[in-house]
Amino acid sequence: MTVIRLAGIHAKYALLETMRVPIAVIGSLVFPALALLFFVVPQEVVAADPFFATQAVISLSVFAVMSNSLFSFGLTISEDREKPWDPYLRTLPVPGMARVLSHVFSIGLMGLVAIVPVIIIGGLFTAAEASVGRILFGLLALAVSALPFMLIGVCVGYSMPSKAAIAVVQIVMFGFAFAGGLFLPPMMFAPWLNTLSTFFPSRQARELVIWAVQGGELAPWVWLGILGWIAVTLVLALVLFRRDEGRRFR
Repeated sequence: MTVIRLAGIHAKYALLETMRVPIAVIGSLVFPALALLFFVVPQEVVAADPFFATQAVISLSVFAVMSNSLFSFGLTISEDREKPWDPYLRTLPVPGMARVLSHVFSIGLMGLVAIVPVIIIGGLFTAAEASVGRILFGLLALAVSALPFMLIGVCVGYSMPSKAAIAVVQIVMFGFAFAGGLFLPPMMFAPWLNTLSTFFPSRQARELVIWAVQGGELAPWVWLGILGWIAVTLVLALVLFRRDEGRRFR
């Protein structure tokens, strides 16, 4: 069997396992949509302006994918490491890449599902607008910008137990959300905070998706920052993976 097929099978059963706990799925779907419904839709100045409404929908879509990536990778991996089933799986003659891709497939699909309610509410109750081509381009940009969050989740999952991972993921998630301009537009930031936020992957993801959907000029710090976060977190994730393997079994 090819690596892709093995990854597909593993992702299938990972999704089935997730579906057995409906609240895990409902939480990912509801929270970003409620944030848009309660904090954006009632603000007529934002909701009635196509430019600002579209950016608000994009920001909460980034938040939905980010929170899903951090929680799913961080908590799933940390919890699996505490179960005897995980070491057994890692001793099977299956490439490690198959398991990594299975997480990407299953969690990535959940992330895409999480933004559907946001897009629907934005389309029905705000003046947000974009062509089909721009929306598809935005989804591609969203998938690319999700990679740093997935890798950060991997780092959390392989570096600490599940009880600690829950707290750390929550701190990272809300810190990235506020500092990255996902809850409050960066144009309302103080100059020093606006400069600082450009170093956060959440701000870089927001600007990348806005550029993909609304056009305009893409600042170099956006794509350079995303590439930098991917490179650093990928190396760190590999180091933590090998360290975990050396500690628990050889």
